[in-house]
Amino acid sequence: MKQHIKIPPESMLGKGKFLFDILKETCEEYLFAYDAKANITMLSPKLVQEFDLPGDILPDIIKSWSQLIHPDDVANYVTSTREILEHKTDEYKLEYRIKNRQHEYVWMHCHGKVICDSSGERALFVGTLSRLVRRSRADIVTGLLNKYQFEIDVKAALDNFRSTGEGGSLVIFGVDNFKIINETYNRFFGDLVLNRIGRKIENILPAGVKLYKLDGDEFAIIYSKAINVDVVDLFQSLQRYTNSQHELDKRKYLCTISAGTVFFPKDGKNYLSLHKHAEVALELAKQSGKNKLCFFSKETYNRWVKSISLRDELKVSVENGCKEFELFFQPQVDAVDRTLKGAEALLRWHNSRGKMVAPMNFIPLLEETKLIIPVGKWVFEEAVKVCKEWQELVPDITMSINVSYEQLKDVTFKEFVQDCMARYNIAAKSITLELTESCIVSDWEFVNREFDFFRKQGVNIAMDDFGTGYSSLSYLKNLSTDIVKIDREFVKKILQNDFDKMLIEYTVKLCHSVGMTVCIEGVEEKEEYQLLLDQCKADTIQGYLFGRPAPKADFVRKFIIDQENLKVKVI
Repeated sequence: MKQHIKIPPESMLGKGKFLFDILKETCEEYLFAYDAKANITMLSPKLVQEFDLPGDILPDIIKSWSQLIHPDDVANYVTSTREILEHKTDEYKLEYRIKNRQHEYVWMHCHGKVICDSSGERALFVGTLSRLVRRSRADIVTGLLNKYQFEIDVKAALDNFRSTGEGGSLVIFGVDNFKIINETYNRFFGDLVLNRIGRKIENILPAGVKLYKLDGDEFAIIYSKAINVDVVDLFQSLQRYTNSQHELDKRKYLCTISAGTVFFPKDGKNYLSLHKHAEVALELAKQSGKNKLCFFSKETYNRWVKSISLRDELKVSVENGCKEFELFFQPQVDAVDRTLKGAEALLRWHNSRGKMVAPMNFIPLLEETKLIIPVGKWVFEEAVKVCKEWQELVPDITMSINVSYEQLKDVTFKEFVQDCMARYNIAAKSITLELTESCIVSDWEFVNREFDFFRKQGVNIAMDDFGTGYSSLSYLKNLSTDIVKIDREFVKKILQNDFDKMLIEYTVKLCHSVGMTVCIEGVEEKEEYQLLLDQCKADTIQGYLFGRPAPKADFVRKFIIDQENLKVKVI
């Protein structure tokens, strides 16, 4: 049944109707104009006819239009449309399949843009729809060859192997934490970042190797005759670009890249198996800490299958009240007199079978699934409770607690922290929040605002693993931190390497000059400690030399109960 709806003449849609009427008669493409305030859409007659719509002026077009879109394409359409409605972007380009009046799915290309009124307010979303008679070989965002051409070319490479015996490699690159860039800025800015990354990858590729843009934040190459070392060299070249901070449209961002690699025919004899195995390798590279290259193998596939099982187990564990989780504690001691200054709370997990799972295997999964939000609250409350108990015997002891980017994004986190400290009547200065790597590689401006809030409450902020991964001088400059923790990576070489020793020494001096304190992690040898004590002048030390992470009871017995001698003994 055809609908007849009048357009309010005072609306932007009403004012622009004359021009729309002229264009719809002359334009070969389908036209639309959506008025968000009135929630009505004006459509060209060709569009109405082709898709058997009930009228050329329709209310709530998003709902009715999405019902015609292919199920596999609906999510992308809804996400892109929501970003327009939520003012996260002003423009989008999208391809999807939609059912026409013959009940056939046809490919369409949609290009829409927001139009503002004279006061600068967003008034209309207008654009065109054009039929893709033949799917384009090019990605609409980057202009690179797209996933459909990638499939065609992989199959051709396999055919070539069968006739010539010439194998090679498929590499899929994924931009780490790309979702955060889209959330922090908008999808349009994210598209600009993808374009820049795509150009950079193209510039370092060997002659004859093509770059393809797959779904989301992924790129791919087909690298004929490549062996392991060729892929490693290529990835390291790319890292030299991605490991530094970049600026685009006066906005700073950092996006490292992970990669998954398969070799044909060893890792698959058809496109589907090769593509799946490369995606598995990419996912494991991201789970292993990101900014990594992972080669597919039977072992990596088994690890991937295991990670899927671990996700399910973690979910059940959280639903059961985090009873399978436990906190271990590692001492932090005064660098000079070795008295106990504080402890770091470290999360451990005994799964349902009673087996302890390594933190590197489950913590990335907690962050990926956002289970880190409820688990992080459990960790914080348990750590605060323990710290308050220990202060009965050691009044000045502090507690360091790790916090992730996902926790900071949780709108209830700040209130939870304040409420928790009030309930246990613990001074804010007793608590240190340590930035995990996920905070540091994300939107540091947002992170800074959040931690400024906590610092004003009196909570201390620490930057963990300084000097490794993404923790560098640029973050030392831009993030409001009270404590810098220097990683074991530098400490382990100071007895043989003067450069690392001097680097620690000058980092300590730099931090002290701007009022920061320094904790050196990973001290395992007496000789390391003595050298750090004599020359580097750190404030606190943390490492196996003074104590490994231990359950609460063991920590209390070793470091809390002995009131006659609080000086931590060198192990």
